Amino acid sequence: MAQMYFYYSAMNAGKSTTLLQSSFNYQERGMNPVIFTAALDDRYGVGKVSSRIGLQAEAQLFKVDTNLLDEISALHQANPIHCVLIDECQFLSKTQVYQLTEVVDKLHIPVLCYGLRTDFLGELFEGSRYLLSWADKLVELKTICHCGRKANMVIRTDEHGNAIREGDQVDIGGNDRYVSVCREHYKEAMGK
Repeated sequence: MAQMYFYYSAMNAGKSTTLLQSSFNYQERGMNPVIFTAALDDRYGVGKVSSRIGLQAEAQLFKVDTNLLDEISALHQANPIHCVLIDECQFLSKTQVYQLTEVVDKLHIPVLCYGLRTDFLGELFEGSRYLLSWADKLVELKTICHCGRKANMVIRTDEHGNAIREGDQVDIGGNDRYVSVCREHYKEAMGK
């Protein structure tokens, strides 16, 4: 029975690495996984999912107006799909998360989504909100704060390493812009 999974964490927990490993596992068994990633995140090239440890794979792109059910249905008719993997799933819209539930329920294809739960202000992303609500399985991938505790928050920093306390929810960046920390150090950095 197909299900939808939401693998979430703070930054630098290995979400993309885990996605790429899952894709490899399907391929190794002669199956056809399809990877999607957000078009707005092109840090490692357009249509690529890359991990910090050097793994990468080609990916289909999704934009805010992409109908994922239609896209996946068309791909599935051309070459049967055994699994759909979504990187940067926090950037999905409510409608797109619903479309992915249809992929699971009507096409009977498992969907594995990987992304952040919250932004630098501690607020849920739209995609994450609905994945937390509608996914069959929730899996937290863990990373650690500089103090050794579990990091479950993300701080956005300026060029001097100071915490930024306001701004747009989406500002693409990596280790140069974001630091994963525990809740205590998040509150300390944000002056809360």
